[in-house]
Amino acid sequence: MVPRPEDYEFDVERTMSAMVGITSTIPEDAMTADVLGTERSGNGVIIGDGLILTIGYLVTEAETIWLSLADGKTVQGHVLGYDQESGFGLIQALARLEQTGLTIGDSDHSRIGENVIVCGHGGIKHSIAANIVAKQEFAGYWEYVLDEAIFTAPAHDHWGGTAVVNKAGELIGIGSLQVQHAEVEGENVDLNMVVPINLLKPILHDLRTIGKRSQDPRPWIGLYAADVGDNIVVAGIANGGPADDTDLSVGDIILSVDGEEVSELAAFFRMIWALGPAGVEVPLQIHREGKSFDVLIESVDRRTLLKGPIVH
Repeated sequence: MVPRPEDYEFDVERTMSAMVGITSTIPEDAMTADVLGTERSGNGVIIGDGLILTIGYLVTEAETIWLSLADGKTVQGHVLGYDQESGFGLIQALARLEQTGLTIGDSDHSRIGENVIVCGHGGIKHSIAANIVAKQEFAGYWEYVLDEAIFTAPAHDHWGGTAVVNKAGELIGIGSLQVQHAEVEGENVDLNMVVPINLLKPILHDLRTIGKRSQDPRPWIGLYAADVGDNIVVAGIANGGPADDTDLSVGDIILSVDGEEVSELAAFFRMIWALGPAGVEVPLQIHREGKSFDVLIESVDRRTLLKGPIVH
């Protein structure tokens, strides 16, 4: 449902003017090109000083970025940084922006049932009035976990980088995914998974200045995993990643990490991260065709395998 400005106490049109369209091109030899493509498009939101917040997969390894503004102008952008843990990407517009940035709110104070607007570039017709239907853990197969993601419905059909705005007109999250056919109050509906804005606050300065968070990076093994019943199953292996140098195969069942049994996806990733920073060895026990064997993976900092942005 398209939002009606009269239903809100803040200036909805001003809020929409902070939205930008993002178009990025990625080199064909980039690590993420096969999975995410070499041409990507989505949304972003101005948060002040020419800074634009979006979801990181739109700009990871981007060679060029163009920003479409609410006034019809198009300007070039530069990737300042992206954060593997939260999924945020930060862009600097390479021209002065007249549009005012949105105020950053407090996603911890958002509540299930709360009315929000999921804003896309292109004005109010490209935004939807929605509700927060859940706040819960989310685990993605690409070694990604959010302790408490926000889920909204109805789903925005161009969700990447959308701005989720609360009843005060404050930014409380950035759209990341569409989750299909989730059950809400007995009905199957499509939801948007939203990254909470509070995850940005402790890392914003780092992203602006060094392009990444200042803490030691998490270990990355380049393994796509999925819950299948009570088992963690290898669903894929990233080309050129650490797991690609092992005997792991799609369909293998992961029994344990460093001797500790595992049967849940988020727990699997957290057990790997608990071993130490990037570079730590990750010992797995694997089951395949009735036999068990051990695999040792030497983790890496995933950023070292990606193209740009330049960090110091």
